[in-house]
Amino acid sequence: MNKEISKSIRWEQLLRYQLIEIMALWEGRIITNHLRGAFGIGRQQASKDINSYITQYPNNLEYDKKAKGYIPSKTFQPQFTIGTANEYLQLLNSNKALKSVFEKSEMPASYTEVLTAPSRSISSEILRPLIKSCREKLRLEITYCSMTTPEGEERIISPHSLVFSGLRWHVRAYCEKHRDYRDFVINRISSVDEEMGEAIEDDQNDLLWHQKIEIEVCPNPNLTTAQQALIARDYNMDNGVLTLLERVSIVQYALDQLHVYCGEVDADNFEHLVLKNRQQLFEYIK
Repeated sequence: MNKEISKSIRWEQLLRYQLIEIMALWEGRIITNHLRGAFGIGRQQASKDINSYITQYPNNLEYDKKAKGYIPSKTFQPQFTIGTANEYLQLLNSNKALKSVFEKSEMPASYTEVLTAPSRSISSEILRPLIKSCREKLRLEITYCSMTTPEGEERIISPHSLVFSGLRWHVRAYCEKHRDYRDFVINRISSVDEEMGEAIEDDQNDLLWHQKIEIEVCPNPNLTTAQQALIARDYNMDNGVLTLLERVSIVQYALDQLHVYCGEVDADNFEHLVLKNRQQLFEYIK
């Protein structure tokens, strides 16, 4: 982001310009409803913001009748954002609390420090068609790299949701090779080769995605009573148990994020957190 430009623009205007760039670059278009929904402003103000941005940077956006909005031009250069996928994905991840994200904070930045995970390399050529496929229920032919096929192999998938595991982003999709729903690490998709029309599988059939289950986590019983009480306080446990309600398909991600030990607890194990209802979740954990 150009710091000199940002200094001369009001805070709320800067946020709107950032949203314009993020939505245009990663969703492939910006429309007034994006600004209206995020900032609670009217259509006239949203249109004014977009036109103001275009006046200042006429080579960045162009109107597309088919998209019914403004799309990034081939010469698009971000002015108020960095232009990385993480900006869009983190915005997507925080959309439930969008209002608080955009509120001003009176806490000086010099008093805080936030540790962030290393940025994964995700290109707009990969992310944009995935987002479009989720939105429009389409099939895609992709080249996917994995530990078993690091050179990549062709897959035909029908994506329906993006998933953030805490460290990296996945796309949840029906895989025609395996005939079931799987998670594909987005930065391991080396190319999106072809759009293949409408999805042949209804994502309502992704039962592990739509079904939710309780995860019960507790302090390791091998710890002392005082240590267990400390861990329980750390995680605001109720009667020594932390209960999470998660989609079945992301149970493992939730456990990994909390560093929960999922094996049998023996006398030599002193991990802080263990899985209390291991038997109920056994088939969903690795």
